[in-house]
Amino acid sequence: MTLYKKITGLGIVTLLALGLAACGSEETKNNHAEATGTNTSVGKSLDHTIVGIDPGSGHMEATAKALDEYELTDWNVISGSGASMTAALKRAYDKEEPIIITAWSPHWKFSTFDLKYLDDPKLIYGDSEEIHSVGRLGLKEDLPEAYAIFQRFKWNIDDMSEIMVAIEDGTEPDVAAQNWIDNNQDKVAEWTDGISNVDGDQIKLVYAPWDSELASHNMMKLVLEDIGYDVTLSVVEPGPMFSAIADGSADATFAAWLPITHKTYVDKFEGKLDDIAVNMVDVKQGLAVPTYMKDVNSIEDLKN
Repeated sequence: MTLYKKITGLGIVTLLALGLAACGSEETKNNHAEATGTNTSVGKSLDHTIVGIDPGSGHMEATAKALDEYELTDWNVISGSGASMTAALKRAYDKEEPIIITAWSPHWKFSTFDLKYLDDPKLIYGDSEEIHSVGRLGLKEDLPEAYAIFQRFKWNIDDMSEIMVAIEDGTEPDVAAQNWIDNNQDKVAEWTDGISNVDGDQIKLVYAPWDSELASHNMMKLVLEDIGYDVTLSVVEPGPMFSAIADGSADATFAAWLPITHKTYVDKFEGKLDDIAVNMVDVKQGLAVPTYMKDVNSIEDLKN
């Protein structure tokens, strides 16, 4: 079954959110029973619907594959955005109603809500992933100071999560990033020590519209500006992100999730990208549910 048969549009996300908001107390009570497995199947309680994100993401492609591989023929994943997904999650969570979302970490939702990944025994989403820094061909020669920083740039899930949570709590992205830099001078120095300053050299960073990448790219923008770069940030879907780097209209991204999530794009532009370095390890993607859905622990449970 193709991806397009399994993914429907943003309007359904909106309808789902509105439907959740309109639930009365009696319906909430019934839905809690459904969520915990004491009434009806989780499939019926959710109309066999998984709440997804932007349709161009590799995560959605992996989810469509998961529905096929686990023979979940009655299930569909609805596309939208990261914001619409977390809005639907909050509405359901506040009423302890059942919901299944496409998920990845690091992400602030795991700090805000008690969630669990569903076991994936067929490893459709992979075991764990890495986030790579990827640049255009010729970047090393054209902007050697920036390239050297990108080669050294490594941080961890807690680092990124600190910025993401601050942004979600209302701090402006550049302020949250600067606060992290101020509190992590030793780590930043590992990336920048011995790097010469530049004089207004222009560099364009491009990233997908995910909260994790908003954090990383705002942080790196400030690091580069501190040594004299004129930095432009551009937010696009994953396909155009890789296309821009491949054709040279953008210089770099720190948002390439491999080996699963963005494999399609890396394969498509093979030979046209410079895989500079891994900037984070042990990141994860999959399907997730609130922990109050006690009887749903594996993707295989969705068959029942």
